[in-house]
Amino acid sequence: MKKLIIAFGLVLSLTTPAFAFSQAECEAKAVSKDGKPIYGAAKEASIKKCMGDAKPNDCEAKAVSKDGKPLYGAAKAASIKKCEGEK
Repeated sequence: MKKLIIAFGLVLSLTTPAFAFSQAECEAKAVSKDGKPIYGAAKEASIKKCMGDAKPNDCEAKAVSKDGKPLYGAAKAASIKKCEGEK
């Protein structure tokens, strides 16, 4: 049992720095087209995309009109907000 706990701790300690390095690397890449750093939601989206975590959630997939076409702009935002409020 003691060996199992030590092995688990070792594996956990080895995976954490790799994640932190990856996120720091992605933060360094979060720049606009003209090379200036970006901030706020745009930076978060850029980091998620870089790390491969940018998966569309269920609410974005459900943001379609009655005829099945995807919504855009304010209509999409309102649909997603309503969907997330129901959860």
